[in-house]
Amino acid sequence: MIKVNGLKSCDTCKKALKWLTTEGIAHDFRDVRADAVTLDEVTRWGGVVGWDKLVNKASTTWRGLTDAEKADALGDGAAKLLVANPTLIKRPVFEMGKTVLIGFKADQQAALKAI
Repeated sequence: MIKVNGLKSCDTCKKALKWLTTEGIAHDFRDVRADAVTLDEVTRWGGVVGWDKLVNKASTTWRGLTDAEKADALGDGAAKLLVANPTLIKRPVFEMGKTVLIGFKADQQAALKAI
């Protein structure tokens, strides 16, 4: 089963969940703001995909960060910052065992169908 991490208010997450259901792909959704993510989870995601892909630099939260916080978000302090500010996590985050996919474009859709 695919674990989908995102925000229930996120349009991309809604689209991904609807697509997964239509495709008949078993999945479980978790709202990262309501149900919180752990430092271990975020550290693992960043280790698999890289902080540059995991940090949502288009978010309102990102624009509100100081330059020092932005520098931390792409380095050693990234995991702690993302746990404290889950809206900074690019969404959705798909987990299938050790595989992690970020976002919901054609590449991610193809990878999800291949599972």
